[in-house]
This record gives sequence, structure tokens and C-alpha cells, in this order.
Amino acid sequence: MAPILRRNKLRELMRKGRPTLGTHLHSSWPGFMEIVGNAETMDYVEFSSVYAPFDLYALENLARASELYDMSTMIKIDPIPNYFLAQRAIGAGFQNVLFADFRTVKDVEDAIAAVRPEPKGKNGCWLHRVEGYTLKNGSKEFVKYAKEVVIAIMIEKKPLYDKLEDVLNLDDVDMIQFGPCDYSMSIGHAGEFSHPKVREAEERTIKLALKYDKHPRAELGTNYTSGEAGYEKALKRYSKLGVTDFCVGYDVEIILDWMQQYGRLTRKALSVD
Repeated sequence: MAPILRRNKLRELMRKGRPTLGTHLHSSWPGFMEIVGNAETMDYVEFSSVYAPFDLYALENLARASELYDMSTMIKIDPIPNYFLAQRAIGAGFQNVLFADFRTVKDVEDAIAAVRPEPKGKNGCWLHRVEGYTLKNGSKEFVKYAKEVVIAIMIEKKPLYDKLEDVLNLDDVDMIQFGPCDYSMSIGHAGEFSHPKVREAEERTIKLALKYDKHPRAELGTNYTSGEAGYEKALKRYSKLGVTDFCVGYDVEIILDWMQQYGRLTRKALSVD
């Protein structure tokens, strides 16, 4: 079996200074990955594993489905057990990792070590999919592959936000994303995504990320932006701040929005409400 150490489209676009566009999947059904690929609009798909049930088989199946298309893959994982899941996902064929809910710079440093190969990091020899499941692993090609993984960090807990510049000074941090939901909770303003203190922290995060030559990423979904008009307004706001990396839409939210809009329309036509 030939190794599956394919190109990382997200890394390539970032290296060229090109805009990037991704979307989120909660479902581990590979069919959803193929649906996104058939749309031919996304550079990569983030599997938001922190929000929905999945098993380790799903990581390989999602990666296989993505390989049918010109798309990269990312997995979002929680602090525990990020070491294990990051390495399993990379070995399955995921090319990028988004780490969430960190509170200390040490958390970030440990996550970087989990991704990057030996001897600088702690990612060693595995009998994993990307090298054919055999003992012929731990190759120079895999070392290069692991070095190409885009490492993205959520800035969403106040203790880590307070150390933002220390995080940005870490060479292996490639992408930064501010999380208004968690941050608003961490400062005692739960649900107030547009609170002045939240907006101030978000804009500072974006400006400093650009200053340190990191890629600030913004998420857009109708639940954050109140429909198409709100979405377009938010898109313009982030673009004006200098953001060129976006991850938009959530499978669960898209289904909910459709059900509400067309369910209400149909019930109205049937005069059942």
C-alpha cells in the first residue's frame, strides 16, 4: 500500500498569502464530507469533534472522503486528551489541528509538541494509515508531513488571553482564533458576544495576530450573525480588520435554519398554525 502523505492545501494557501475558506462538520458520516467537496467552494473542512459523538474509525473515514476532493482537513479537539487525539487524527489523514479551551502557555507548548515530530516534538512512530499501517513508518516523509500540519489555537479563556503575546511568540503557532462565546463566559458576561469588553478583546487578538505574522481566523454562522444581512455585515467587519481566513457554517445549524424557515412556510400554507 502506498503512503497517503498528500499535500496540505491549507498550508500551501497560507504560505502563499492567499485567503482560506473552510466549514465545520459535527457529523462523522463521510457523506457529509463528500457533500462539501461536491460544492467546490471550500479549501478545507474542520471536523468539530468537541461537539458530537464519534469513534476512531470516523477519523480515517472522514480523511478518506476528503481525499476524493481538493480539500484539506482540520480537527478541533479539547485539552483532554489532546495529545492522543492529535496524533491519532494526523495518523488517520487529518492535516491540521485546532486546539480549544487552553488556559496557559504551557498548554499550548504541550499541544505543539504533540503535533510536531521527534526530536523537536513528541510525534513518533505509529502504525498509522498515512504510512500504510505497517512497520515501514517513521519515515523522513512523515517527519515533513507532521511539520506541515497547521497548528491553530483558540484564544477564548481569559487566563490565556492575558498571555496572548507569549502565545504569538511561539514559532509553531500558525493560526489564532478568538472565541467570543467562551470568552464572554470567562469574564462574567455569558451570551453577550457583542459586549464592549468582548469586542475589544477580539479586535486586539486579531490586530496582534497580524502584527506577529500569525493568521487570525474568524468563524461565521447565522447563529452569530442573524441571517444573511447580519452574515454579510460580520464578513465586512472582519475583512476590514484584516482577516482573510474564515471558517463558515455548521452542518447542525444549516439543518436547523432550513427546518425553521421552510417548516414554518409549509405549516403556514397548510394553515396548521
